[in-house]
Amino acid sequence: MDPEYTVQSSEDIYTTPEETKPSFFSRFRDGLVELIEFVAIVGAVLIVLRFFIAEPHRVSGNSMIPNFHDGDYIITNKVSLRFSIPQRGEVIILKNPRNTGQVFIKRVIALPQDRIKIFQGLVYINGQPVTEPYLPQELKTQGGAFLSDDEEIVVPAGQYFVMGDNRNGSSDSREWGPVKTDLIIGQAWARYWPIPKFGIINIDKPS
Repeated sequence: MDPEYTVQSSEDIYTTPEETKPSFFSRFRDGLVELIEFVAIVGAVLIVLRFFIAEPHRVSGNSMIPNFHDGDYIITNKVSLRFSIPQRGEVIILKNPRNTGQVFIKRVIALPQDRIKIFQGLVYINGQPVTEPYLPQELKTQGGAFLSDDEEIVVPAGQYFVMGDNRNGSSDSREWGPVKTDLIIGQAWARYWPIPKFGIINIDKPS
C-alpha cells in the first residue's frame, strides 16, 4: 500500500510520548501558583470583612460591668449603620471623642432630638423616667461635667447620648457630650470570648 494512504491506529493517535508528560517540577510549580492565588483570594476576602463588614474588638476596662468585662472579645457589625440608625439600649463601639485613636464600648441612651435629663438617680427621656433592664435595680445614675443632675438637654441632630452600664465608673456622654455619627464604628453584635458567654448580644431597650 502506498505510504500516503496509511492511517494511524487509535493507539498511535492518543498515546502521549513519555517525554511530553509534565515533570515533577512543573507540577510543583503549578500547584504552588494555585496555592498562592487561593491564599491571595482568601486574604482579600478577610480584608473586606475586617474593614467593611465585621471587626473583632477586645473590651478594655470596667465601664460596662456587669454586662461586659475587661478581656471580653466581641464582633462589631459595621454594616448595620448603613441601613439603620442605632437604637436606644443598643451597645455600640465608638471612637473616643477626645482621642479618636482610642475605642470605647458604650450603650445608646438617647437618640437625636431626644430630651434627656438625670434626676434623683433616674434617666428621663422626653420627660418620662425610663427603666433600664440591663442595670442592677439599685444602681443610681449621676450627672457629670456636661450633663449635671436636674439639667435637661436636647441631643443634637446626627448625634447620640451614650453611657456605660457601670454608671459610677464610666467616662461617657455625661462628661463629654453626645457622640457624632461618624465616630460610631458599629454595633456590638456577638461575643465570642469567654466561651460560656458566647452568643448574640441582645438589644435591651429602656422602657
